Amino acid sequence: MALPDWLDPLLDAAQQRAIDEWAIGELGIPGLELMERAGTGLADLVLEHAPSGRVVVVCGKGNNGGDGLVCARVLRERGLEVRVLLLAAANELRGDARANYERLPGAAPEPFEPGALQGASAIVDAILGTGFSGEPREPVASAIRAVNAGVERGAAVIACDVPSGVDASSGEVHGDAVNSLATATFHAGKPGLWIAPGKGHAGTVTVIDIGIPPGGPADPSIGLIAERVTGGIPRRGRESTKFAAGSVLVCGGSIGLTGAPSMASEAAARAGAGYVTACVPESLNLIFETRLLEVMTVPLPDAEGSLEPSGAQIVLERAARSGSLVLGPGIGRRPRAFELARDLAHRAELPLLLDADGLNAHAGALASLAERSFATVLTPHAGELARLLDTDSKAVEARRRQSARDAAAEAHAIVVLKGDDTIVADPDGRIGVSTGGAPALATAGTGDVLSGVTGSYLAKGMDPFHAACAAVLVHARAGRLAAAAHGPEGVIAGDVIEALPRALAATRPRTG
Repeated sequence: MALPDWLDPLLDAAQQRAIDEWAIGELGIPGLELMERAGTGLADLVLEHAPSGRVVVVCGKGNNGGDGLVCARVLRERGLEVRVLLLAAANELRGDARANYERLPGAAPEPFEPGALQGASAIVDAILGTGFSGEPREPVASAIRAVNAGVERGAAVIACDVPSGVDASSGEVHGDAVNSLATATFHAGKPGLWIAPGKGHAGTVTVIDIGIPPGGPADPSIGLIAERVTGGIPRRGRESTKFAAGSVLVCGGSIGLTGAPSMASEAAARAGAGYVTACVPESLNLIFETRLLEVMTVPLPDAEGSLEPSGAQIVLERAARSGSLVLGPGIGRRPRAFELARDLAHRAELPLLLDADGLNAHAGALASLAERSFATVLTPHAGELARLLDTDSKAVEARRRQSARDAAAEAHAIVVLKGDDTIVADPDGRIGVSTGGAPALATAGTGDVLSGVTGSYLAKGMDPFHAACAAVLVHARAGRLAAAAHGPEGVIAGDVIEALPRALAATRPRTG
């Protein structure tokens, strides 16, 4: 399935290789010309971060090393002191990389020696390219460690196409990997530069145009969520009613966890829903009545502040008049609350967003959600997704792209794996990736805010994949706006809710 136009495509290693072969073989663009543009763009990025001082370029034997050799030549031509280190014998260089070895003016490349990195103001990592996967072997592993030691001494490390040791297609890291300040990647972004843990090694990513025109044989399934995604969010017009603007039902809450459904409800309203109803424990209803002045409340049977399965029918009757159900915020982990969550997820005939302990109620039973005939969106963090997949959070964090994709396929649902690189996966294999950059969201309650925003967009009738991606972008923008007002360390979830209208206004498409 093709990517929607609000995702900026990211090419994995095989797709980039196919594009390169198409450009050279069918369009007749010489490989040397592509390498020249790549190396020149890399040199420009080096100069941005280290306009003076000594530069050390560390080259492998493949085309990535060839790009590094072009970079070294350009930097020398611009007057910088450049030392070139090779991780292979010169006679192992082939093709375009060999041609650029022979073009290099000045001092000849030297065999790699860690001591040569001492005193460098910048180090160029041109060791491993996009085709690498797995764990680096010697001597590459030692070279990566030496480059990272240079980082600790204050050198600016610039990666060529992808930091060595990072899988460009997935972001997975299985051993040593370069910690770069910035990465120059060529023609298009790569998933591994935006998905953790690879994202944490890439630094600032710059895409270099190397002269390959649009088109070609690649059919990417992953893309960065662009601001354009908000163009599909329905807006209120003159003829709108509170129900036409979206009716959201939120079910959750328990003793000590009244904040979660409250924040999800408030976020749904601030994100544009016209009518929000919170189904909450009867014994705690006064708390919600006092706090949620703009939200309706429906008391449900509870035992000692924990929801009881007998409340399911009340929720289902309300669901018949609602556009979406947000299930799970603050519901707690008592067995009977879990029973209610499973029953509602199975029987609710409307778009469902499942979060928090609503997800934990389905631990080890993810496939049961595939029986639903209406849209399902899951919004787990790594620990919750690990419980759904019957694994551990470290395994999920190591393979975030694949974990999200596996869960989406098993549950026939949209999976929103939260993080700075929030990943939105659908059952067809498409993935939207957040550009992140909102550290203020690392505080309790912001996940409930995201649930409310997503629930609002689902209630407006949006396609669930589009709704989830739009919610992720607006949520991140609200986090940045809240940080601008309070500082990243001072932001609480309520600040993010308060910023939602401005976040949506800032992304509003221009008209007329």
